[in-house]
Amino acid sequence: MAKKVKVSDWNVLDYLDNEEAIAAYLQAAVAENDPQSLILAIGDIARARGINKMAADMGVNRESLYKSLNGKTKPQFETIYNAIDKLGLEMSFRPKMAVAA
Repeated sequence: MAKKVKVSDWNVLDYLDNEEAIAAYLQAAVAENDPQSLILAIGDIARARGINKMAADMGVNRESLYKSLNGKTKPQFETIYNAIDKLGLEMSFRPKMAVAA
C-alpha cells in the first residue's frame, strides 16, 4: 500500500511578504503580456498587504476595490495607477527588446 503524503494548498499571498518578491511577481505578470495578469497580480498584492487598508487609503470601499482587481472586470487606468501608488510601488518604462527576425 502506498504511503499517503499530506500536501497543503499553495497560496501566492504567503510569499508576497517583501519588496523583492512583490517586484518579481509584478515583473512576471507583466512578462505575460496580458493586462488581466497584471490586474490579478496587483489584486494579490493588495490582499497580501491588506485590502481593507488599501481601500481606505484610496478612498474607495473594499468591495469596489476587490471587484476592480479580481480579474473579471476591466478597471480604469486611474484605479490601477492609484493602487500601484498606494502599494508603495512605482512604474517604469524601457524600450522593448528587438526581436530577431
